[in-house]
Amino acid sequence: MFVRAKKNHSGTVSVQVIDKSSGSYKVVKTIGSSSDKDEITRLKFLAREYILKSQGQQAISFDAPTDSNFFDTVYRSIQNVQMLGPEIVLGRIFDQIGFGAIPEELFRHLVISRLIYPVSKLKTINYLQKYKGLNLHVNEIYRFMDRFHKTYMEEVKRISYEHTVSVLGDSFGMIFYDVTTLYFEAADEDDYRISGFSKDGKHSNPQIVLGLLVAENGYPLDYEAFQGNSFEGHTMLPVIERFKAKYKLENLTVVADAGLMSNSNVALLRQNGFDFILGGRIKNESAETKNKILGLELADKSFSELERPDGLRMIVQYSASRAAKDAKNREREWKGLRKNWPPESCRKST
Repeated sequence: MFVRAKKNHSGTVSVQVIDKSSGSYKVVKTIGSSSDKDEITRLKFLAREYILKSQGQQAISFDAPTDSNFFDTVYRSIQNVQMLGPEIVLGRIFDQIGFGAIPEELFRHLVISRLIYPVSKLKTINYLQKYKGLNLHVNEIYRFMDRFHKTYMEEVKRISYEHTVSVLGDSFGMIFYDVTTLYFEAADEDDYRISGFSKDGKHSNPQIVLGLLVAENGYPLDYEAFQGNSFEGHTMLPVIERFKAKYKLENLTVVADAGLMSNSNVALLRQNGFDFILGGRIKNESAETKNKILGLELADKSFSELERPDGLRMIVQYSASRAAKDAKNREREWKGLRKNWPPESCRKST
C-alpha cells in the first residue's frame, strides 16, 4: 500500500491510501481533502499512519520533506503513540463490558473519544479526524445519536446492568440514586428541554433532569431522563420501581442524599417495602428531634442513634472538620451581610 495525493477539479487535493497488490489500483481509504498545504501534509501523515496500523506495525516516522518540519513530524508521531495507549486500553474495556455487541462503529469512537478528550461535538469531530482518520460532519453525529437512542439505548442499559451483576454478583441489593441536570446551549425551550433549577448554575438555559442508579463502587445500573422543570424529589420512586420491575428484583436497599429526603418519598418507600438510607438535614427535623440532636455531646467521628417521632431510626455523627468548615462559612456570610448593610435600596441619597 502507498499514499496518493490526487488533485480534484475543485482545486483541493484528496489524500488516499492505495492498494496495488492485485495488479490494479484500489482505493483502500480516503483520509481527507484540503487545499491547505499544511493540512495536506498532515493528511499524508495520517495516511502513512493508517498503512502502518493496517500492517500491524507501530513506528515513529522520520519521513519529513525538509529539516524545517522534521521536529513537527516527530512530535506528531510521538503524540500518536501517546494516544494509541488509551485507545487500546479503553477499547479492551469497552469490549469486555460487552458494548462491542452494538453494530455501530461510531458508538465505539464516540465513547472512547469522550473519555480521552471530553469536548464539544465539533471538537470531537476534529479529534476523530486527526487521530482516527474519520471525516464526519456534526449532523452525522446528531443523526447517529437519534438513531442510537431509538434502536440501541435499551440494549446498552441491559449490557451495562449485566456487566455490573457479573462484577458484584447476583446478590447485590444496595442501589444508590442521585439526580443531576444537563443544560443545552440553546435559546429556546421545547416540550422536553425546559428551564428549571440548574445544578450547573445555568438557570437561563433549557435543560433535562437525569436520574441515575448505580451500585457499589459506582457501577452503573440504569438511568431515566425527565423534563427540565421536574422536581428531583419526584423522580426517585418512578426510576426505582421501573428498574425493579424490569429486572424482577427483590429486597432492594435504596441509598440517596438529603435532597431526596421528603415525607412523601419516605412514605412511598415504606409503602412499597423498600429498605432505605437517606441523608438528612437537622433544620428539616421537628423541634423535638432538633433538641435531642443538639443535646448530644459527641466526640469527633463518634455517632449516636435516635428514634424519630415516625419510628424511623436516625444515625447522627459529629465531625469536627465539618463543624469548623460550617462555622467559617457562617462567619464569611455574616461579614458580607454587615459590610453591605443596609441594602442599597434602603440607603438614603445624599
